[in-house]
Amino acid sequence: MPSKRNKKAFLDFFELKSSLVFLIFLIVTFFIRFPFFFRDYIDRDESTFILLGQSWVDGFLPYTQLWDLKPPLTFAFFAAIISVFGKSFIAIRLAGVFLVVITAYYTYKIAFLVLSKKASIIVGLLCIFLLSLFGSLQGVMSEHICIAFFIPALYFLQSKKTLGFTFLAGLLMGATVMVKLNMAFPIFFIGLYLIYEALSSKKHINLLHVILFGVGVLAVIFATILPYYLSNQAIIWWESVVLAPLEYTEARRYSIFKLAPIFVIIGLFLFYAYKSSSLNFRNRTILILLVAIAGVLVSFVKGGRINGHYLIQLHPMLLILVAIVIQKLTTAYKAKVPKYALLLVLLIPAESYLEYANIIKNKYERNTFFNGEGFSVPAYIKNKNLETKNILFFEYHIGYWNLDTLPPTIASTHPSNICRDELFTFFDNPRKNSIEELKFIMEELQPKTIVIRKGRRILDKKEIEENEYIDAYLAKHYHTFATVENAEILQRLE
Repeated sequence: MPSKRNKKAFLDFFELKSSLVFLIFLIVTFFIRFPFFFRDYIDRDESTFILLGQSWVDGFLPYTQLWDLKPPLTFAFFAAIISVFGKSFIAIRLAGVFLVVITAYYTYKIAFLVLSKKASIIVGLLCIFLLSLFGSLQGVMSEHICIAFFIPALYFLQSKKTLGFTFLAGLLMGATVMVKLNMAFPIFFIGLYLIYEALSSKKHINLLHVILFGVGVLAVIFATILPYYLSNQAIIWWESVVLAPLEYTEARRYSIFKLAPIFVIIGLFLFYAYKSSSLNFRNRTILILLVAIAGVLVSFVKGGRINGHYLIQLHPMLLILVAIVIQKLTTAYKAKVPKYALLLVLLIPAESYLEYANIIKNKYERNTFFNGEGFSVPAYIKNKNLETKNILFFEYHIGYWNLDTLPPTIASTHPSNICRDELFTFFDNPRKNSIEELKFIMEELQPKTIVIRKGRRILDKKEIEENEYIDAYLAKHYHTFATVENAEILQRLE
């Protein structure tokens, strides 16, 4: 619960209004993420989302002209930005800032139900760091979008008792699952918890609330089906949104040993919290957070893999629980935060400082803040008037967007999808496997221009036969026309 005011404190956290907290979060997030506004691409997935967003703006529903393994609202987010601001990396990355701020702000709001205001603000700031730094998180990932719907929904379920807010929470949860399908598990678990509350006659919620919550979730899901139904393409939605992810998770699973660490760490933490009575497992806020965490973890097991950016779906809930335990420990042992801790906090955004230096250097050397092969390679291709019909980007495929062109086949929308032949059937690809797809592109379409990453394997190391084929074919039929930064631009010999 909120602590009493400390009049001697340099900064009276209790006096901070919610609007000011939001502004602080906005400033911090903008400062951390701003230098990455000018990077060509930070993660391959983000580039793919942009391509599908552009395709939607051009009048093609997702999965019809281009294809990727995400629900449609992921692409709708990018399509909405492109339709308003055009081809603007700055607009997309700025939208990412607001996604992170929304998540951090509502994480703070949930934390303030069980923590002091000072601790809650710190939790919000840590949420910004964990959603913005380390790895590929400076881009706009589907996890950023879904969690910006999910955390406010959790807050409304916990703190707002009206039917209207329950329905709104359901709508937000429906949007969540139509951005990241694995979030169906925590949403389902939360639904079960709400049913349990209603049936156990607790005053927090009744069956009408549960029904409205479920209606809200289903309303968004059916809304995403509607454009396909109206154009007699509902089967495309079903195959791409439901069947394809199920097939993918069965075909691309990690070893159990790769999944184990996160479960062990969270399990040990919760065991300690229980044994030390640091968490009140009867508190409704804590219970809802635990149910959500359990659902996300089950989704990881069912999905069979955990990439680094997947953890965005856990960070806000875990941060709150960890903060509760730490606050109990610091109170019990009267521990004080050392003065040098502020210096350590200032060192956390080291990646941002380095990127600020990078964009300044790029401006000085090339007279543009925008940097990366996704910009420089298309610019070179345009300047040299190289052929772009059926151009193939094995890397830096955001180049399609900057060249106003399309991938040569639907399977090559995301470069790695070329080797995911288990998915071909879901977009009616006439080729049955990755070798056939590569042969069709290379031997029938015969792209004049191909872009690869210098000194790197073209396809994943597990794709042995595919790598052998493409290496041999390129060596025989292509030569390196130019090297631009870390990219090689190949031209066909014939």
